[in-house]
Amino acid sequence: MLKDKVIVITGGSNGIGWECVKAYVNAAAIVCILDKNPLTEDQLEEIKTAEKLNLTCNLAYEEQVSNAFKAVTEKYGRIDAIHNNAAIAHPSKSLDETSNLEWDLLMNINLKSILYTTRYGIEYLKQSEGCILNTSSVVGSIGQNNHAVYVATKGAINALTKAMALDYAPYKIRVNAVAPAAINTPTLQAWSEEQPNKNEIEKYLNQLQPLGNMPAGDVIADACTFLLSDAARFITGTILPVSGGAELGYRALID
Repeated sequence: MLKDKVIVITGGSNGIGWECVKAYVNAAAIVCILDKNPLTEDQLEEIKTAEKLNLTCNLAYEEQVSNAFKAVTEKYGRIDAIHNNAAIAHPSKSLDETSNLEWDLLMNINLKSILYTTRYGIEYLKQSEGCILNTSSVVGSIGQNNHAVYVATKGAINALTKAMALDYAPYKIRVNAVAPAAINTPTLQAWSEEQPNKNEIEKYLNQLQPLGNMPAGDVIADACTFLLSDAARFITGTILPVSGGAELGYRALID
């Protein structure tokens, strides 16, 4: 499905990103992982037969992103897709309680990193008529209490995805986003620990999605694999909920 496509994915060492790495490998892609925490030896062993680059890169720093893209293109000479997946969810606060430092870090990792990856990858995507995929969240459309800046970054990603889709359509570059709800990842577990009702939060998250309890990140990875493939060749500017229906209707979430 993705045979020999060179895919750059940010934040690929855990959670949804790691599930996507494995899915892309299984689809025969060449995967270049950019993360401040590179893959562990156990992870590398799990995908040992795959063609890959495991690059240490803090997405908040433009020079590190530039160097990582240079390493990718020097080795492979092309880029077929960029998956902007890296994100942080801390802190879980209202806007007035958020410090300048917290605001800047969330904006830099979740949003500005997309500027950097596009800046250093776009000419290669023009050559390959490739695609860009952004990891958003359903909260970017419906909101979430006590999580203002994170929500703002995801809402911005939704708008940015549509703007990028229009800007790059003349080059046959598709730009889409996936919007998960409650996916059982280390990031969500850390968010849960910040909540005042943390003893009840797992029940809440399991009731959130009409299709069932919190899934693992593989459900997102399957959708991402489709959006990066030629099967999605006429889809662009789409924010695809992969949420089990969490954003639909009114539901009693806690008994």
